[in-house]
Amino acid sequence: MDQQGDAAQSFEPVRPKLRRVAYRMLGSLADAEDVVQDAFLRWLDTDRSAVTVPEAYLMRVTTRLCLDVLKSARRRRETYIGPWLPEPVVEAEADLDEDVTLPLLLALERLSPLERAAFLLHDVFGMPFEEVAASIGRDLAATRQLATRARQHVHEDRPRFAVDRQKGFDLAVAFFAASRSGDLAGLKAMLAADVTLIADGGGKRPAGTAPVVGFDAVMEAFTRLAGFLRERPSELIRYGLINGLPGFITREADGELQTTAIDIRDGEITGVYVVRNPDKLRRLGTTLH
Repeated sequence: MDQQGDAAQSFEPVRPKLRRVAYRMLGSLADAEDVVQDAFLRWLDTDRSAVTVPEAYLMRVTTRLCLDVLKSARRRRETYIGPWLPEPVVEAEADLDEDVTLPLLLALERLSPLERAAFLLHDVFGMPFEEVAASIGRDLAATRQLATRARQHVHEDRPRFAVDRQKGFDLAVAFFAASRSGDLAGLKAMLAADVTLIADGGGKRPAGTAPVVGFDAVMEAFTRLAGFLRERPSELIRYGLINGLPGFITREADGELQTTAIDIRDGEITGVYVVRNPDKLRRLGTTLH
């Protein structure tokens, strides 16, 4: 077997896990795949006979590459137009959608890169703190502190509530029908008092310039949209899990794709997450053809 074949044989079984780590760290499939490919190239150039646990070594390499990407990503976010949402992942992405919920990703976004890495590697992937410390280049005490601080922020920002899958989809179906037909009474019955609407157009398609927070403000937004959506109806492509939340994929009147995911608590919608930025939907479009 040649050198590349030998490297691939030991790398490929670990690739899905590396991809999950990178996506959770970066919120972008394209960036995650670039990082994983870079990790493979480094693995190819490594003296693999000296590596006793390939998975731990590759997790370390991938984490450090992600931390490098995050430094530049933070600078890009400062000039991003409007609210930022992670690239949507639909349930067909079997190696990615488990526990990758939008609320969790948004909570992670508010952490520092090192806090995010410590939390993900230890709390999500179950890596021992000794390995986490080696991966992020910090001592053991500092690593434990980073994970603790991150854990507190994540739980404060968004506790998780289990939602029955079928009930979630039933609410997604009802939300689609009400929002597209202008059934404002139906919408009122679904929304929680503290509901938030976030639309990410990236400055490339019309979307809100800031999150819309609170029942009255969200209802006002849907009231303004009602006439527009009746005249320019959405084409429903399908329902599905989007980043672990029930939702739907549509093709809008401008011919572009859109994903809508809803967060649910106690039978009410507490969050509506709409991705309209075509850059984040390009990959999804190729899977629907």
